[in-house]
Amino acid sequence: MSTPTRPPAHPAARPDTTVLYGIPNCDTVKKARAWLAAQGIAHQFHDFKKQGVPADRLPHWADAVGWEKLLNRQGTTWRKLDAATQATVHDEGSAAEVMQAQPSVIKRPVVEWADGRITVGFNEADWNEAATARSKP
Repeated sequence: MSTPTRPPAHPAARPDTTVLYGIPNCDTVKKARAWLAAQGIAHQFHDFKKQGVPADRLPHWADAVGWEKLLNRQGTTWRKLDAATQATVHDEGSAAEVMQAQPSVIKRPVVEWADGRITVGFNEADWNEAATARSKP
């Protein structure tokens, strides 16, 4: 039985650091950052608007959660894309191209947890449950 390998950490992060990726004015990202602060979980913030989308991370995120979950088809940015661009998205590669060009189509936040997990989106109940599970011996 093989054990899953941990994706390489973001180059700017220490291996034991949680990195939250997103856009600072996104309400969901704000809630996630506030939750991390309230839990005392140190993290680095990667701003898609200022720092771009790290192309080397997209494949790791897609492997962990699936490209379909990463691509936010319910968001305003997706709905504003022309139909021809939307129609080009049919697999991980084409989705990655759109996510690189339009970072706002990525569901936020993307979190690379210090323990190697990758999550997308913020659900306080799920995060509380995960925090409780991690704190148990």
